[in-house]
Amino acid sequence: MGKGDRKTKKGKIAMGSYGVSRPRPANQNKATNTTDGKASGAKKTASKKGAKA
Repeated sequence: MGKGDRKTKKGKIAMGSYGVSRPRPANQNKATNTTDGKASGAKKTASKKGAKA
């Protein structure tokens, strides 16, 4: 078990992936999902409605 093992924290750090043994930072999840997702989704929806009319 080391850098080549995908299921360990050390292996996930080496691969640059996330999972149960290496969860994503809590502060990044909340900021990305709530602020960016809603704001960009609202802008896209508004521009589509304006383009059709």
